[in-house]
Amino acid sequence: MQRSPALASRYRVCSVVAALVGGVALSGPVPSLSSGRSLSEFGIEGMGVVSTRASEIRGSVSPDGQHIVWGSTDREGGAGGWDLWQARLKDGRWQDARALPINSAGNDFDPLFSADGRWLYFFSNRPGGVGGDDLYRAAVQPDGRFGAPENLGRGVNTRGDEWAPTPARDGTRLLFASDGHGGAGGHDLFVARWNGTAFVDAKPVPGINTKADEFDAAWLGDGRTLVYARSQDPATKPVRLFVSHCDGARYVDAGPLALSFNTDDATTLGPAIDWNKPGELLVSGTAKSPRAGKLDLYRMKAPAVAGKDGCAL
Repeated sequence: MQRSPALASRYRVCSVVAALVGGVALSGPVPSLSSGRSLSEFGIEGMGVVSTRASEIRGSVSPDGQHIVWGSTDREGGAGGWDLWQARLKDGRWQDARALPINSAGNDFDPLFSADGRWLYFFSNRPGGVGGDDLYRAAVQPDGRFGAPENLGRGVNTRGDEWAPTPARDGTRLLFASDGHGGAGGHDLFVARWNGTAFVDAKPVPGINTKADEFDAAWLGDGRTLVYARSQDPATKPVRLFVSHCDGARYVDAGPLALSFNTDDATTLGPAIDWNKPGELLVSGTAKSPRAGKLDLYRMKAPAVAGKDGCAL
């Protein structure tokens, strides 16, 4: 299946990082932060199981803390293209990493559990969509298996590309990135509302979108603060995470996320709040140490929520 131009750009981001840091040896046995080890600035997530020699991006922990899912662009053993993976918590460590059965022969990426644990959201360019990369969700069954993926429909999906679906804690809104809804330029951030049947009425996130690409966003404090990725050109330029706070009408005071490897010459992306530990944030990037390979998953303390209500629409 052909990649869309936007997805090809995102693919090149990962490829550039892989070329810069490929061939790295595993840095030794570092326990997953899920084991309860104290969190300083950051720690790697699931060394050798979740974070490996491949590129792992956007990890999401289930609300009960028993499972973690993530996307990988190049991990072997998936259905094809980009795939979703899952590991389970056993003896305080992530174990038994496996590709999800809902993967397609196309690209499946950007997973996130809903706060109630009933749904797994992601994007895919599998056949049958509206166009390009569409947003989907799959029901999480009581036994932990997944139902058939459901396209989220034309209220959010366009002929362009939609990425990083992020449901609000109460499920009434969906934050996502798109280059098909109009906007300031490239990929922009939007919020759609749940009308009882579907997510509809997508509107730009106030105060965030620019001529650059904005994507991969996470709400903190139910939208009072926002963490998001920005790049002048995801095909050729680094990607950096920023934090912005709501002043009651729009997000303001944007500044880089305080993390040592979130620099202007590196790539850091895929922020996701751990519903089981809402004071902690998972991100993807490349630290000097510990490091497993290309893009790894890291856990850090979430930045302080310093904004007001009114920006989550």
